[in-house]
Amino acid sequence: MSTVEAASTRSVPSSVGVEAAPPWKVWTALWVVYIVWGSTYLAIALMVETIPPLLGAGFRFIAVGLILLPLIAWRRGGLAAIRPTRAELASAAFVGLMLPGANAVISVAEKTVPSGLAALLVASIPLWVILLRRVTGERVPGRSIGAVLVGFGGLVLLLHPSGEATMIGLLACVGAALMWAVGSFASPRISLPRDPLASTAWQSLLGGIFVFAFGLVGGELGDVHFAEFSGRSIFGLAYLITFGSLLAFTSYAWLLQNAPISKVSTYAYVNPVVAIALGWLILNETISVTTLVGAGIIVASVALVVRVESTQRT
Repeated sequence: MSTVEAASTRSVPSSVGVEAAPPWKVWTALWVVYIVWGSTYLAIALMVETIPPLLGAGFRFIAVGLILLPLIAWRRGGLAAIRPTRAELASAAFVGLMLPGANAVISVAEKTVPSGLAALLVASIPLWVILLRRVTGERVPGRSIGAVLVGFGGLVLLLHPSGEATMIGLLACVGAALMWAVGSFASPRISLPRDPLASTAWQSLLGGIFVFAFGLVGGELGDVHFAEFSGRSIFGLAYLITFGSLLAFTSYAWLLQNAPISKVSTYAYVNPVVAIALGWLILNETISVTTLVGAGIIVASVALVVRVESTQRT
């Protein structure tokens, strides 16, 4: 999953009133989001095989920010397009700490947790968002609350260490989902740069700096041995930067402007299915009956939440 998706929704106009895009373009962009964001869990697993997770994740987001900011300035005609106010910069730093920070936590967790299982636990993000909305006094449909309760039942079912997965790693994935939910929940309620790409760039850059700093403080610099970085790990990192953050986000932003939100939101329950399949196919990850049952419960509950919330917005 990309760290920029939630933040982008605050400032990208909906598809209502926009001339309908050709179905083939919509489905092409949708499948890019399905497959690429679903495959980022596999890419993370490959990256952390020989690259320290926090330094790798930090480098990823710093690179994304440094690529996007000059491009935006060039396309928008000057530095004014990327110059945030102090309030916007502080907000971008907070969301950056939550979203890229969540990806960094997942990167650490995937040292022991299989990529497919990590994706399933992180798929609970929409459930946490609903919970945050309810806790802060916002009215939430009863069906969404029911779906959240069922979904958390599936989450508990998956919190049973097996194989190399540790309870700390599993709980780290849950914590990452909560961090992501907090960032997603906060994004439309705080002062972020109005341009969604500029907002994404600043969040990526600042979040990446935070994560990289945590890696340095945590002693990961001593684990950096460039000669030992495998081709698989380098490929994973490059894939996360180019496909996971740049290509998929561009497709997602375009979809938000050209397709119904109910269709775009389906990525939330397709991504973990893609991640499980790729983990099994490429990394030979075991899929137990418990995992399948938990996956079914979480995916179904997320699908219901997406359906109910999309109906509420239309």
